Amino acid sequence: MTDGAGGSPGCSEPEVSDSLRTFGEVFKAFRRRAGLTQEEFAESVGYSVQTVAKIEQGRRFPQPDFVERAEELLDAFGALRGAARHLSRQPGLASWFRQWAKFEAEAVSLYTYECRVVPGLLQTEAYARAVSFSVPPLPDEQQLGERVAARLARQDLLATSRKPPTAFSFIVEQAVLERHTGGAEVTRELYDRLLGVIERHWNVEFQLMPLRQPVHAGLDGPLRLAETVENHWFGYSEGQENGRLITDVKEISRLHQRYAKMRSQALTPEDSLGLLKRLRGAL
Repeated sequence: MTDGAGGSPGCSEPEVSDSLRTFGEVFKAFRRRAGLTQEEFAESVGYSVQTVAKIEQGRRFPQPDFVERAEELLDAFGALRGAARHLSRQPGLASWFRQWAKFEAEAVSLYTYECRVVPGLLQTEAYARAVSFSVPPLPDEQQLGERVAARLARQDLLATSRKPPTAFSFIVEQAVLERHTGGAEVTRELYDRLLGVIERHWNVEFQLMPLRQPVHAGLDGPLRLAETVENHWFGYSEGQENGRLITDVKEISRLHQRYAKMRSQALTPEDSLGLLKRLRGAL
C-alpha cells in the first residue's frame, strides 16, 4: 500500500502519468486552436488559471465537468471526452496514488475511513516502520527509509497554519488500535501522537468505530474523499496490490452516503477521545 497507511511499495506504472501529459497536450492544442489564453479559458469555464495550467502540464487529473465544459467551449469533436475515459480506465496503485497525493496536498477537506492500519497522516515513525516490516516482501534499508520519510513528510498537511487549513475527518476502527502493531512501546507512542493531534489541531475530527457495531456502512472497505479548492470531490479506494482514483459523480455520491452513515455509527469525537485516553492508560 503506497498510500502512506500500509506497508508494501505497490507497483510502478508510468502509463498514467504519460497519458495525463498526453491529455494535457491535446487540451492545450484545442485551446490554442480556439484562440484562447489560459486566463480566458479559465474564466469561461469557472476554473482557476492554476488548475488549467496543471492540467495542460499533466499534473492534474481533468475533472468530469471540466472535460464537458472544455468539449463545449473548444468544439473538440469528442476527443477530450474520449481521452478522459481512457484515463479513468488505467490501472496502477502507485500511479493512482501519486495523482491522489496531489489532490490531497491541495484539498480543503479530506475524509478517511480505515479498517486496516492507522492512516499515514497520523502514524509515528516507529509505527510506520512496524507496518512496513509486517507486510511481505520485506523492504531493504533504502526502501524503508524512503517510504517512512515520504509518509512523515505528508503530515505537514495537518498544519493549522496552512491557508486555508484543510478540514480533516478520520474514522478508524478501534480494532486497529487494539492490534498493538509493533508492540506495546510503539503503540504507546502512537496513542500519544493521536492524542496530541486531536488536542492541538482544531481542524482534525477523529472518531473511533467501536468493536461492536452490528450495523456498519463501511463493510466494503477503506475509503477516502477529497474536496478541491473548486469544491469538486474525488474518491480513492485501495486493496491488495491495487488502488483506484474515483471521479464518477454517482460513485462519489455513494461514498459520501456511506461516510455520512459511518459518522453517525462511530463514537462521537468526545467519546472517541475518552476511549483513546483509556486505551493509553491501560498500557
